[in-house]
Amino acid sequence: MVGVAQLVEPRVVISAVVGSSPIVHPIFGRLRKAGAFLALALLGAGSAFAAPTLFIASDSTAAKYTGPNPQQGWGEYLGEFFDPQKLQVSNAARGGRSSRTFVTEGHWDEMLANVHAGDFVIIQFGHNDAGGINEEPPGSTRPLRARGSIKGIGDDSQEIDNVVTGKHETVYSYGWYLRKMIADTREKGATPILMSITATNNWKDGHIGCVAAYRFWTWQTAMNEKVAFVDLSRIISDRYQSEGAEKVKAQFGSDATHTNPAGAEKNAADVVSGLRGLPGKKFDSMLSAQGKKIKADPGPSKSAACHAVETLKVQ
Repeated sequence: MVGVAQLVEPRVVISAVVGSSPIVHPIFGRLRKAGAFLALALLGAGSAFAAPTLFIASDSTAAKYTGPNPQQGWGEYLGEFFDPQKLQVSNAARGGRSSRTFVTEGHWDEMLANVHAGDFVIIQFGHNDAGGINEEPPGSTRPLRARGSIKGIGDDSQEIDNVVTGKHETVYSYGWYLRKMIADTREKGATPILMSITATNNWKDGHIGCVAAYRFWTWQTAMNEKVAFVDLSRIISDRYQSEGAEKVKAQFGSDATHTNPAGAEKNAADVVSGLRGLPGKKFDSMLSAQGKKIKADPGPSKSAACHAVETLKVQ
């Protein structure tokens, strides 16, 4: 039987039919291999253009909450303000953790395993770092959690036999743990962003209270390590002062530290304001329509509820 040419979509095959078995010309075997390599290359290029991820390493003020209390963390709303085709948000915050226990319990390494070059990592701790290192002060009624870090940003350390885990542990300063997270993030080719803690619902003589020590130590570490810094404590405190005590009270759950869903969403908007205010405006092109409505943080004003962080004096 005389060979015939066949056109088969989506590829061309020229074969000489002998009986019922086609004989494929060798050139098309090479073309198929070339096509396979091209397909793999395109798949690789597609992954290279995948949207970066913004990771959140923090405590209960950012974490997802599913319990009975009307409580929610700002990390659960942050994704609403970004275009998911341009930036994904991954909330790795865990309730009750300090900078120390977020590391020692493995939460940091678990999150870090998913961080890739081009990603961003928000690092925000301090609410729980003031707790006892391995014991509570005399007369304290607080549960012993052994989660505190050494105050400040020095290279101090303390050897303990952890009363909670039963393991020997070297405890470091708050700044030491922040520096570790910064170094690990940079080693991954990602960008670390230090953020001061959320403001609490504490007022005195009509004025919102303002965080000092951990806000200052976070800023100090950011300056020393040349890391982006978002002063969320000031941004939120300024908003609270403007809104007034009654409106702010409606944004909290059963205590003065943890927000309800409405308060969490407002705090998330404040995070976006802080991110938009960073030099370079990296996040402006990644915002959703909702995110574009949030104005960039202009920095502290003369009438700010909190003094500029660099003016604080903390021992």
